[in-house]
Amino acid sequence: MTVLQKELRANAAALLLWTAVIGGLMALCVAMFPSMSDSMGDVSALFAGMGDFSAAFGLDSLEFGTIMGFYGTECGNILGLGGAFFTAMAAMGLLAGEEGGHTAEFLLTHPIRRTRVAAEKLAALAVLAAALNAACFACGALGILAIGETADWGSLLRYHGALLLMQLETGGLCFGVSSLLRRSSYGLAMGLAAGMYFLGLMINLDAGMDGLRFITPYYYADAARIFAGKPLAGPILSGCALGVLGAGFGLWRYGRKDIAA
Repeated sequence: MTVLQKELRANAAALLLWTAVIGGLMALCVAMFPSMSDSMGDVSALFAGMGDFSAAFGLDSLEFGTIMGFYGTECGNILGLGGAFFTAMAAMGLLAGEEGGHTAEFLLTHPIRRTRVAAEKLAALAVLAAALNAACFACGALGILAIGETADWGSLLRYHGALLLMQLETGGLCFGVSSLLRRSSYGLAMGLAAGMYFLGLMINLDAGMDGLRFITPYYYADAARIFAGKPLAGPILSGCALGVLGAGFGLWRYGRKDIAA
């Protein structure tokens, strides 16, 4: 069994659980839209007038009374935070988990290079993130079709693509951090993901903190910006660079690390 297959099997139960919870919540939110749509106009006006609170969550620019605005606000936040937590926790356990679980001495006695071990673990992370997002997109899309609403599928696909990229960036950073640890630290993983989320809120609140848009992936994975067609190439490229640097550091460090038995 390859390392890739082993990691996929080891994380299969967690993937199914997180997919069921996140996808189920997304489908539930979409199913609630028809019963709430009559009062959505008043809700949109209320949110638009709530000042900094509205700006922080993009409620001042999303039309909450439309399926796209409702989906971006409700479903997007569920997948944005839930997906980032799942990917961060999975990434944090990939390298450090071998030492913490005392399985490194078994794995590394096989005729396989450390860099290949780490690379296959990283590939498993990408597969897990892609599977989670594909399943959650299917839940959201089927929910929209089931209630008979018409969505801008192009914008929706771009939004979900940005969410996947955001999760891969977070996973790459946590993968790099994992190579420095002796055992998994899921609290650190969730803290890093939550910290990125709050950096995104700070950008929305304070225009003087625009420089943070090149650090937090929640800037380019924001529904209000994507649906409005705002240029996001710079933050996306910087986000890809950060994720690649984190993953690359993890590969380099793991190949030279003094592994504890």
